[in-house]
Amino acid sequence: MSLLRSAASVSLLTLLSRITGVIRDMLISRYFGATIETDAFYVAFRLPNMLRRLFAEGAFQQAFVPMVASVRATEGEQRTKAFVDHVFSVLAPSVVAVSILGVLFAPVLVWLIASGLASDAGGFALATSLTRWMFPYIAFMSLVAMSAAVLNTYRKFRVPAFTPVLLNLSFIGCSLLLAPHLSRPIYALAAAVILGGCLQLAFQVPALRRIGMIPKFGSLREASGDKNVRSVLKLMAPALFGVAVAQLSILINTNIASHLSRGAVTWLHYADLLMEFPTALLGVALGTVMLPSLSAAHAAGDEARYNGLLDHGLRLVVLFGIPAAVGLFAMAEGLVAFLFGGRAFSGADVLQTSYGVVGYSVGLIGLIALKIVAPAFYARKDIRTPVKVAALSLVCVQAINLVSVPLFAQAGLALSVGLGSLVNSGTLLYLLGRRGIYRPLPGWGKHFFRIIAASFLMLAVLLGLQWGEHWAQLSDPWLVRAAKVLGMVAAGAAVYGAGLLLLGFRPRDLRPPRGS
Repeated sequence: MSLLRSAASVSLLTLLSRITGVIRDMLISRYFGATIETDAFYVAFRLPNMLRRLFAEGAFQQAFVPMVASVRATEGEQRTKAFVDHVFSVLAPSVVAVSILGVLFAPVLVWLIASGLASDAGGFALATSLTRWMFPYIAFMSLVAMSAAVLNTYRKFRVPAFTPVLLNLSFIGCSLLLAPHLSRPIYALAAAVILGGCLQLAFQVPALRRIGMIPKFGSLREASGDKNVRSVLKLMAPALFGVAVAQLSILINTNIASHLSRGAVTWLHYADLLMEFPTALLGVALGTVMLPSLSAAHAAGDEARYNGLLDHGLRLVVLFGIPAAVGLFAMAEGLVAFLFGGRAFSGADVLQTSYGVVGYSVGLIGLIALKIVAPAFYARKDIRTPVKVAALSLVCVQAINLVSVPLFAQAGLALSVGLGSLVNSGTLLYLLGRRGIYRPLPGWGKHFFRIIAASFLMLAVLLGLQWGEHWAQLSDPWLVRAAKVLGMVAAGAAVYGAGLLLLGFRPRDLRPPRGS
């Protein structure tokens, strides 16, 4: 299956995940608003999510995917199964122990991530309680991440891509069916997290069984003696630091937001959701497909294919990432009003959230590109370089915060993340070229010019269509807002596509390099 077809398949399922996620957040925003309770929930949910990204989807996958691809290519299926069993035997007790520690030290963790909540005793107590309920989520998601890594290595991309839908459905069901029956409805969201974790893990088991990769728990001593397991642990050490740098940036920003006005954590969360929509549809989808493909190409010594895959991925990033950033910038207020505005989520909440969306849009192309250029290093088992660059990015983000937060409050936090991602991805791309790992193929100048010109045309049309609109007033019924926003988005996409065609772009330009 080609890179584009695989990425398209993952993108469609990711789109389904994002659509159900939007429905989830529309319900949560309308029923719960932007209050101290929602701030407490999103702080509590960020803790297991942060560790999930740190241990499971971050450092673990960066180290595990290239290794399992290498073992499969060089040592065969039987050895691959033994390797997976050994990794599971080490991973499972580790994440259970982390879950127990998280429950015990929840007050300390909440203070570390959102010390501003300490000024409200009720909010701090609620965040601590929610953290204790939700922390075991990391155990489920670590095992889900391992299962997804194995399935992706075997090019079974669809099951892992669909899995997040189950968490969204859990949120939707608990918000509608459980919350009305609780004396404190916010706890329904905590129940949704744990139920969603169980469903996601259970859903992947049949797919693992079909490829004969159901992991078995064995001797911890034997597992830790496996040279390939030790290699994963060695690769994870720098990767942990690298992912920790990124998560430290999120932690600092969340802590800063907790010291701003009440609701700032929630506003930033909803802005982040809108930013993650294009990031997941393109960046995560391409990154998921490219890491095993790049790893296999590098393991086979096929540097021409490796370079072609990377070049093609970057062209897709530019083709879709630039107009996505322009669209978010132009339609920020309208999108927030359409998706989240109404009932408990006021016009003021819409306006504050839209400022965050604008901040993120500035660096959206960097956030998407990072999902491509970082795996280019991971595939070569070079994790140290992305770690060092991530540390540089962290310094840049916090330096920008010194200026942007006093000027723009929570929107300044979003802006610093966006600009930091540009530094991160730009530096990695520069190093790929300087080291001779990546050589741009012919045609980049023409490709880039067409996209920039078509994007500016789309921007002009979107701004013109919104002339006189005051989205934050929420004066239109929701269906009218929805029709207006969706119509404008469709018009913008049509103008962008037409602009590309007029400038000479053709669908054949999307073809991947031969053999990818």
